[in-house]
Amino acid sequence: MDWSEYRRTRRERTRPLVIAHRGMPKHAPENTLHSFSLAFQQGADVLETDLRITRDGIIVLFHDERVDRMTDGQGPVFAHTLSELKRLRVRDPDGSWGIQQIPALSELLAMTQGHVPLLLELKDVRFFEPEMAKRLVNLLADYRALTKSAVVSFNAALVDALRRTGAKIPTGLITLTNPLPRRDMELLGPAWPLLMANPLYVAWAHRLGCIVAPLDLTPEARLPYYLRMGVDALLTDDTALTVQALQRAGRG
Repeated sequence: MDWSEYRRTRRERTRPLVIAHRGMPKHAPENTLHSFSLAFQQGADVLETDLRITRDGIIVLFHDERVDRMTDGQGPVFAHTLSELKRLRVRDPDGSWGIQQIPALSELLAMTQGHVPLLLELKDVRFFEPEMAKRLVNLLADYRALTKSAVVSFNAALVDALRRTGAKIPTGLITLTNPLPRRDMELLGPAWPLLMANPLYVAWAHRLGCIVAPLDLTPEARLPYYLRMGVDALLTDDTALTVQALQRAGRG
């Protein structure tokens, strides 16, 4: 499945897509290959990850601006080369130091071989640079993953920078504050309270041709509401728990 195919066929589907937020962060170190592999094994339809850029221009999978929270290193991601990041120990969910490494995007693409849909969040302002935006597009193209990838950000200008490459890749916006769907985005990630504030959000977005995936890392608590509204996808920190909740709701 690619994102454009999903938009065409969503009326025929019996349940929302399950998007694994940073893999399975409650069970494995977030944004690591093991975390993504585990999420896929547990039934994830889409893998979500965060993109940053190293000092030597490599796109890596890492959420925070600094490495301090998730590794035994210090400082901004952009101050490290990829080889320096690989030497850091990554923190397991229980706080201990595990054996996983910070992966490059190319490693995830090699693991999935372009067969698994990806949701890529731009976190690094260096994607404003045409060279870096093009580097991302070319990397996805090398693995034939352009049609199966979508790029989103909290920053609309970063999304626009990627659009200027001319790549045919779905783009979207995440928001904590705007209760109205945006016409110029293919994917929308409103924080879940915005859907409560605007019960017409999903229907409105669908009329605009948008895919809606609420920003809600524990969607099980609000699952009946999401199913009534007809959201397209559920972002989750625990793929297995969300899949089980869908099955109990008769949407397995």
